[in-house]
Amino acid sequence: MNAVYTVTMALLGAAVLMTAARLIRGRTPFDRIMAMDVLSVLLVSGIAVHAAASDEPANATILVVIALLGFVGSVTAARLAAEHATDRT
Repeated sequence: MNAVYTVTMALLGAAVLMTAARLIRGRTPFDRIMAMDVLSVLLVSGIAVHAAASDEPANATILVVIALLGFVGSVTAARLAAEHATDRT
């Protein structure tokens, strides 16, 4: 199973690099907001894989906190987008 965890972490690392590139090169603020949301999901996924690999359930608290922060960020971005859309009309 170690190979599975290693491959999973490598793929998550590649996804983080591509998302970081989108965060840096995003044309609009909404591109950057979505990239930050994806980064929070990838961070939660990486911590979950690490917790499964090391068999430590103590990381569950960290997972919940980061997931909640990502959710609050997504809701805030959606509200910002809604306000921005109503300002244009």
